[in-house]
Amino acid sequence: MMVRPNVARRRLEAGQTVLGMGVQQVTGAAVAGLALRCGFDFLFIDIEHSPVDAAAAANIAAAALPLGIAPLVRVPGKNSPDISRLLDGGAQGIVVPHVDDAVEAAAAVRACKYPPLGMRSFFGLQPHFDYARHPAPEAMAAANDELLCIVMLESPLAIANADSIAAVPGVDVLLIGSNDLSLELGIPGQLQDPAVESAFAAVIAACKAHGKHAGLAGIVDPALLRRHIEAGMRFVLTSNDIDLLLAAGEAQVALLTA
Repeated sequence: MMVRPNVARRRLEAGQTVLGMGVQQVTGAAVAGLALRCGFDFLFIDIEHSPVDAAAAANIAAAALPLGIAPLVRVPGKNSPDISRLLDGGAQGIVVPHVDDAVEAAAAVRACKYPPLGMRSFFGLQPHFDYARHPAPEAMAAANDELLCIVMLESPLAIANADSIAAVPGVDVLLIGSNDLSLELGIPGQLQDPAVESAFAAVIAACKAHGKHAGLAGIVDPALLRRHIEAGMRFVLTSNDIDLLLAAGEAQVALLTA
């Protein structure tokens, strides 16, 4: 084995749905094992909407690699300077927020992937390779095969451009940011509004047309998530550490004080 396999990518390629847990507050490496024990396929380490920094994200990612749960990091913006060092540090994928068109999607690919798909510079001693050196051409090809480049569609413009975004070589997942999308549609939080549901359908269709994977974030209701999975969502952020802790804590207190 030259490079650690990306379990989430492998399962997507096999036609399966993958489920992820957001990491926003639990910054210790143990979060990887805890998420794996719960049955999640990937970690969604969020440094856009949390106090988690790039160093903490890389440490969590490096801990996740040998466990077989894919560490993915959402960077603070589409031009983030952290992309390369997060990937070198252990991330198996980058989530780029607020991608509105094919030009921005192509820029995300250039930042995330090695040539010939992208323009990422090569550093050999990575945790993905168990810190072993390999010839650069073979190592870059193997790394590209495991990396997920995930672009977030969070505006009406992005949805209108979903087909051209999905056509960009090297983009793997089109992930809808449901809350920001509803905000920009002028219906904040109305995640079952026909306009939002129409956007979901457009992204699913674009992904099917171009062999990419449709993703969903921002919805935590299990019944609603299941309905969208049945409709074709394959990359699903189900919840985050805050929601899960609150749900378990509130349930425990309710049982003991009833």
